[in-house]
Amino acid sequence: MLVLTKSVMAMMISFIFAVITGLIIIPLLKKLHASQSLSIYLQRAHKAKEGTPTMGGLIFIIPTILITLTFLTLEKIRISYTLIIILFTFISYAIIGFIDDYLIIKKHNNKGLTKTQKFSLQIIVAIIFFYLFMKSGSEPLLWIHSLNIKQNIGWLYGIVILFMLVASSNAVNLTDGLDGLAGGLSIISFLTFGIISWNTGWLEGYEDIAIFAFTLIGSLLGFLIFNTNKAKVFMGDTGSLCLGATLGAYAIITRHELLLIVIGIVFVIETLSCIIQITVYKLTKKRVFPMTPIHHTFEKIGMKETDIVKMFWTIGLIASMFALVYGVWL
Repeated sequence: MLVLTKSVMAMMISFIFAVITGLIIIPLLKKLHASQSLSIYLQRAHKAKEGTPTMGGLIFIIPTILITLTFLTLEKIRISYTLIIILFTFISYAIIGFIDDYLIIKKHNNKGLTKTQKFSLQIIVAIIFFYLFMKSGSEPLLWIHSLNIKQNIGWLYGIVILFMLVASSNAVNLTDGLDGLAGGLSIISFLTFGIISWNTGWLEGYEDIAIFAFTLIGSLLGFLIFNTNKAKVFMGDTGSLCLGATLGAYAIITRHELLLIVIGIVFVIETLSCIIQITVYKLTKKRVFPMTPIHHTFEKIGMKETDIVKMFWTIGLIASMFALVYGVWL
């Protein structure tokens, strides 16, 4: 019960700190004119959002890091390779996203880091991740529990890590298009992985990464106060990239790589809609959906933004409950 108590306390503290951080940062972002230009395809539907500041991911990133460091200093949690990997991924992708957002704001368009620059940085992160992963004593196993497949693939596991981090970070980034959508789904996903982490007693530092997950959940709840409709701030790439990559890191560390597809089913659907749209259009010059990611399709057919968000949250919650039944109980 101690880890549960610590997790709840961490969530409460981080929520309060995130709210305070938001009250400080949002006026500062407005003063710095840190707003992102809307896509030409969204200017009619989202015209009221023009001028909303971005980089709001700092509202949950800063409290999460500071509280985690405080817990480490007070020895409420212990440092381990497992926690270092999670923290490294979280901070590294936050930095990549921050640079991207900064360049977008500076150039006054939606062109930040180039694809080559962003992918190069992600490769560096994956290499360091793989090094820390091996130093922790973990084996580079392709492990599919449901199919009873367990194969050591050596250095190729580094490519698996790269794919997981890139895919999950970009999936959350694509989903971050409606007020509160990515933030709410991330809370559900980290809640699921936090509970899964409680059950990984074989993993060194499992309690500490569980507490980190709940610290982040509290910060995200504080962020949602400013991000739900009508949003006062957007998380930007600063927030979405680090959330997605950290979800991928939890899936790798806890050996639930495939379960991430279920937990993040909405992120997967959003990403697949873009892939299908681009592929079919290149082949036939026809569109499958009125607009992608698919949440914009629901906007096109007349659904209210708040109803779309609630529907996607519900789908994510149901999928995560199924994932918990499989990942913890069965």
